[in-house]
Amino acid sequence: MSPRRLLGRLTSWDAAIIGVLILFVIIASFTVDNFASSRNFSFLVLDLAPIALMALPMTLIIVTGEIDLSVASTLGLASAVMGAMWEGGLPIETIIPVCVLLGAVLGAVNGTFVTVFGLPSLAVTIGTLALYRGLAFVVLGDRAVAEFPASYTDLVTGRIGDTGIPLLLIPLVVLGLVFAVVLHVTPFGRSLFAIGANAEAARFSGTRVTRVKFWLYVVSGAVAALAGVLWTLRYSSARADNGTGLELAVVAAVLLGGVSIFGGRGTLWGVIAGALLLTSLQNALRLADVSNEALSVVTGLLLIVSVLAPNLASNSHAALRRRRRPDPPPPASPNPDPAPSPTPAVRSS
Repeated sequence: MSPRRLLGRLTSWDAAIIGVLILFVIIASFTVDNFASSRNFSFLVLDLAPIALMALPMTLIIVTGEIDLSVASTLGLASAVMGAMWEGGLPIETIIPVCVLLGAVLGAVNGTFVTVFGLPSLAVTIGTLALYRGLAFVVLGDRAVAEFPASYTDLVTGRIGDTGIPLLLIPLVVLGLVFAVVLHVTPFGRSLFAIGANAEAARFSGTRVTRVKFWLYVVSGAVAALAGVLWTLRYSSARADNGTGLELAVVAAVLLGGVSIFGGRGTLWGVIAGALLLTSLQNALRLADVSNEALSVVTGLLLIVSVLAPNLASNSHAALRRRRRPDPPPPASPNPDPAPSPTPAVRSS
């Protein structure tokens, strides 16, 4: 790697977010009581899990220039269906795959409206955000269903031996690596960046833009439903309002990680750092007895910063490159005038 390219990597937005994350963790470890304890680390990972899970497919969707704001409502509907099925006597081994399949169907509904009917993804997913949350209340009402099998709740909340490392961290790391490889190594991932940069050019180059976007929404719905299953098992409580407002945290984590809201740019490593920074900040504020209303304010501010700051940084880098670029030489005249011939001297007689 050339020194100039290495310098570009070190000064990129995702590298800056990783640096801010490390700095914040160091400061919080010394200034916030119990922040650095193994018990709090377990709670932090449990808080991170639904945000990070839904942020993985959300990254791919936003890279293509689209968005999915219905993920938290999909989580809530999956939780409500899980509670209703458990209350009806179905085994948990049947309930979990049915909930994930339901999420895939909900994602397919979003994908159909966006790709087949050509509707804006922002408008579509705002509509399904309200629709899916309403269906969750239709399914379960305002009741809560509890007493899920301890063997499954322990898998979500348990730790690896005496290390204090949550078991849930293992599938999170595996899924993160899978999505990172897909986005940054495979031709499919390169096609996502091409779609976000110029969908028409990508279509002319042979990329099936409509099909790609449709399946991204299917994956997003399935992963959101899986997050709903984990949420329900963590709290051992299925409710229709589970995960309310979580879509803002997911979008904030993705944009804070440096993914452009306009598509075509971003890294999954930056998104993971953004999700960790957002979750760590919320965790530290809770330990400091900050109210939930203040946490919402912080999330909103981070969402605004995550939209403005990367674009300002990109514009600043572009301006610096233009200033450092030497001015081109003036163009030569197409028909230069011939040099005048010397006038012979005249002798006087």
